[in-house]
Amino acid sequence: MMMKKLFMIGLCSVLLCGTVRAETPEDIQKIRVAAEQGSADAQYNLGDAYYDGNGVKQNYAEAAKWYRLAADQGNALAQCILGSMYDDGQGVKQDYTEAAKWFRLAADQGVAVAQFNLGLSYAAGRGVQQNDAETLKWWRLAADQGAAPAQYNLGVMYRKGKGVSQSYVDAVKWYRLAAEQGYAQAQFSLGVMYEQGKGVRQDYAEAVKWYHLAAEQGDANAQFNLGLSYAAGQGVRQDYVEAVKWWRLAANQGDAQAQCDLGVMYDIGQGVRQNYAEAAKWYHLAADQGFAQAQFSLGVMYEQGKGVRQDYAEALKWYRLAANQGDAQAQYNLGVRYATGRGVRQNKKLAKEWFGKACDNGFQEGCDEYRKLNEQGH
Repeated sequence: MMMKKLFMIGLCSVLLCGTVRAETPEDIQKIRVAAEQGSADAQYNLGDAYYDGNGVKQNYAEAAKWYRLAADQGNALAQCILGSMYDDGQGVKQDYTEAAKWFRLAADQGVAVAQFNLGLSYAAGRGVQQNDAETLKWWRLAADQGAAPAQYNLGVMYRKGKGVSQSYVDAVKWYRLAAEQGYAQAQFSLGVMYEQGKGVRQDYAEAVKWYHLAAEQGDANAQFNLGLSYAAGQGVRQDYVEAVKWWRLAANQGDAQAQCDLGVMYDIGQGVRQNYAEAAKWYHLAADQGFAQAQFSLGVMYEQGKGVRQDYAEALKWYRLAANQGDAQAQYNLGVRYATGRGVRQNKKLAKEWFGKACDNGFQEGCDEYRKLNEQGH
């Protein structure tokens, strides 16, 4: 089970700005007068008003103008937000070098989100030269202030041994700090560590606990893993209905593995009423994302006419896509198609080739058919 995301960028205005918002034209006018007289706080607040469309028509370019005036006077939050606007190309032309410049000015003043975002710039080599040591330095500073995204990403660095000596114990430490703040990705990752027994004693029930917390926040990876736990009865009592519930939530977010597994449940009628049309629907969604197992299963549906109109050419198409990714069953089925001439011109040479590939991937039936064709002189 792989984690699908590594980095997230935080918006300073979302995480750190706690200013009083202007709500009336009179409030805006008072702030504008003070801003035009050079008050950095007023310039920052006016930038906020334009950024949020609070009391004025939303205008990112105007927001950037006022944030810049405040930032030039050393306002750390304005510097941080201006960095985010350059990073996103919001109200200004996208410029990663400018973004890193403003993040650094705010980070030097101790703004945790700016420290995190500067670390992100170094991690991605965006606006600065890629540098793992600098990444770690800035994320550690933000993490020490309690910034959950930085704590999570430090955990990733320790888990992968990127820029530091690999340490599952340290990875767990940082994941836990972020997870206890409710950070879903860290909760999922901590669940993985408990499931795999890395950095902690293996504990499936504890893994399920953390998966559940992340899944309830909508984390698709956690929803998928929680579904697996219920399907296998690992850390929880086996419950196929619950497995289907969590896989459906992940599938609706586009998770290909969950879509495929949900298709299987409809195919065999486990945890749901058997429904071949629904099975084919979910297989198709996963197959369209390139998920080999779903491509193979969809091929079977077309070959057998289950949930779809029988179509040997369409079956062949999906078998080929899965086979080209190394799916042994699909390779074997392609061999059968070429050997029998069903849906394709009979070609024993190609049949033998696909049987051989299936055999090489550990599919015994492929080995048997390859040997038969070989004995027949093909």
